[in-house]
Amino acid sequence: MQSLLLTHIKLLLNTRSEAHALYGSQMREVPRLDNAWLLIEGCEIADFGSMDTIEQDFSQLPENRMDCSGRLVLPAWCDSHSHIVFTGSRENEMVDKIHGLGYAEINAKGGGILNTVQKINEISESELFDESWKRLEAVARTGTGAIEIKSGYGLSLEGELKMLRVIRRLKEKSSLEIRSSFLGAHTFPMAFRSNHAAYIKQITEEMLPVIAKEKLADYIDVFCEQGFFNPEESETILRSGMSFGLLPKIHVNQLHAIGGIQTALRVNAVSMDHLEHMPEEEIALIKKSGWKGICTLLPTAAFFLRMPFPPARKLIESGCAIALASDYNPGSSPSGNMNIVYAMSCIQMSMLPEEALNAATINGAHAMGLGDVCGSVSRGMLANLIITQPVPSLAYLPYSFGSNLIDKVILRGNLIG
Repeated sequence: MQSLLLTHIKLLLNTRSEAHALYGSQMREVPRLDNAWLLIEGCEIADFGSMDTIEQDFSQLPENRMDCSGRLVLPAWCDSHSHIVFTGSRENEMVDKIHGLGYAEINAKGGGILNTVQKINEISESELFDESWKRLEAVARTGTGAIEIKSGYGLSLEGELKMLRVIRRLKEKSSLEIRSSFLGAHTFPMAFRSNHAAYIKQITEEMLPVIAKEKLADYIDVFCEQGFFNPEESETILRSGMSFGLLPKIHVNQLHAIGGIQTALRVNAVSMDHLEHMPEEEIALIKKSGWKGICTLLPTAAFFLRMPFPPARKLIESGCAIALASDYNPGSSPSGNMNIVYAMSCIQMSMLPEEALNAATINGAHAMGLGDVCGSVSRGMLANLIITQPVPSLAYLPYSFGSNLIDKVILRGNLIG
């Protein structure tokens, strides 16, 4: 078994013995070791400690060592909301938005999600895999070690299966931990715009049985939004997915508050994602409910769409668990760089660097059901780590948001290039 010893680590972050999700004020807590060492054996974190006692901790130091003087070592990012399997780009729609068209307006005239749906239907599964693999390798180089990937650009049995099979192939080949979500309820295809019930029936009676039989998804997801799927339709689809063993997630309150929060609570969703529009009474409702899921915030989507940022401070102060994710997709967040997500959360959502670190690592892992595998520096966890350039402090990472401050990325104990 190959061993690697990291030595003279300026600051080893998120060292935990118990890696449970963090709620409210707990998110400020980032256990750390100054002047530390960390031992990797095989694909796992074997041990860590202080350089002051390293001679006592080892009878013989491993030959394979890396000096991390001046550097921070932290868990690799856990991106719990992405749409990384797509083809083509939609920069023309960005220009439409500059001219004043809204997200829903572009979708209503056949653009937006439907633009990418057409392109997905025109490409082979092999080509789609090759394009998606390149994106996955790129986000790994920026420090992402775990990622959830959604379907939702097929909107037909054939198209959704194509996407989910590509995600399965990515899982099999990649060093990243990957979870898949079936998002056939992303929008209504043009042919079903006036017959919602028929498309919902196609999802529940045609798509889900095949997806469950082939074990292609971990989660069921719905875009619950005005002009897309209403709360009643969303609940029908989520409960159908749950009957096939898929856990519920939900896109909710991105553009409007239409009752999707109540739907999420009724089905006990693993995560509520987006939450740009959160009336005070709905934040209070979440608190009163005692719900123990994750609020997944996507600041780069709000930035790209020039929308209000999610109210991270209010959610944290109400006791919620926050995760941060990229929403990497071709229409509203064409970037999977979690370093930008991390910085933007501090700068635009007033999250403390410690809160944002926990949100982008341990809570992101829990939003994917991976909290016992990655997201913290814990003995027995996967050795998915970021080694920074020499920096003065954790706060320097969001402060110097335009700089590449990653020196090395380790996934499953191996350096990636």
